[in-house]
Amino acid sequence: MATASALCAPLQLLSLRRAPAKDLSPRRAAAGALSGSLIVKRGFLHNGRSHHQFLPLKQRGKLQAAVLPLAPLLDDEEKRKQMSEDYGFKQIGEQLPDNVTLKDVMDTLPKEVFEIDNVKAWGSVLISVTSYAFGIFLISKAPWYLLPLAWAWAGTAVTGFFVIGHDCAHKSFSRNKLVEDIVGTLAFLPLIYPYEPWRFKHDRHHAKTNMLVEDTAWQPVWQKEIESSSFLRKAIIFGYGPIRPWMSIAHWLMWHFDLKKFRPNELPRVKISLACVFAFMAIGWPLIILQTGIAGWFKFWFMPWMVYHFWMSTFTMVHHTAPHIPFKSSEDWNAAQAQLNGTVHCSYPRWIEILCHDINVHVPHHISPRIPSYNLRAAHESIKKNWGKYMNDADWNWRLMKTILTACHVYDKERYYVSFDEVVPEESQPIRFLKKFMPDYA
Repeated sequence: MATASALCAPLQLLSLRRAPAKDLSPRRAAAGALSGSLIVKRGFLHNGRSHHQFLPLKQRGKLQAAVLPLAPLLDDEEKRKQMSEDYGFKQIGEQLPDNVTLKDVMDTLPKEVFEIDNVKAWGSVLISVTSYAFGIFLISKAPWYLLPLAWAWAGTAVTGFFVIGHDCAHKSFSRNKLVEDIVGTLAFLPLIYPYEPWRFKHDRHHAKTNMLVEDTAWQPVWQKEIESSSFLRKAIIFGYGPIRPWMSIAHWLMWHFDLKKFRPNELPRVKISLACVFAFMAIGWPLIILQTGIAGWFKFWFMPWMVYHFWMSTFTMVHHTAPHIPFKSSEDWNAAQAQLNGTVHCSYPRWIEILCHDINVHVPHHISPRIPSYNLRAAHESIKKNWGKYMNDADWNWRLMKTILTACHVYDKERYYVSFDEVVPEESQPIRFLKKFMPDYA
């Protein structure tokens, strides 16, 4: 005879709505009305009869916390609109069909967006050099209470150096490879970033975007990591919670200075980049200290560097992290879905976009890294025209950040992410603190 569990499966999501009183007992209806919570209605068969069960589904970044898989919610336009509101998005895109390839998307782009323009490329260098110099001038003249504003400008300007090196690494800065290597190396030096080690690992990020284990950018936490040790668990909770906007510092240290992480044929170029970085530290830092003292090193170099890492961490996690964006195993991974559905277009204040050379117009960059930064907006308009319904779109806002910092933690195949305060509630005070005190407006 069939077991009850066999008869109850499979479960199907039938509706997502605010439960009316007639569907629930008076007490549950009143509770639902007071809390304003959404209700998931699911149907199942038991002993040959149809039954329904109502499950509470919390709002504000908690749609992914339902016991049902997240994927069915993405098939319905109204549910996507609700998730967009909850997560801080303007639009959550439809699932790209499995038969669409990355080449299909790329073929719709106008050829002009791939063209390198030397004037525009060197113009971006001029913008970064002058804006960073202006930032250093502001730091030198600002009274102590205005220093945070000067640091914010200088750190954002030096992030533009990184984007220039980023274009060089993708061969979208110059037609001359030697020029790209020299400019890329020099652009990374003020950031103490070794150009070649980063380039090798970043190429893998593009080839394996949002692939479990293989992607070299952000990865969800594994359950086994949470269970490994109390110390590591606490470090991970802080790292993926309150200090996540600076976790690129840990990534910088772990990925780019260990020679064991590189292939033998990569090592000569890696060693040259490391030598350049250490030479800059050995010469540049003492000169700063000699002229301005230790306090000057902190004031003129370290604080802008921390602002840069804030943007480095924030840009990277916003580009590919959301409760509805899955990480997939290599067997289930689809390149077009990962690059188009799995990448977020996020608009920032215009001064940030200018200083950072439009790097946050990020969907076309993942469709083809060969598109120069100054052509990203034109490419974005083309993709929006042809593939707009599949795109994720947001303006940078507190709700978006709060969703990422408090919900996108431990990997789950069906729900994509499970929050720390669900997995280890007794140790998740940092996450509960963020949920309580982070602003929630979009």
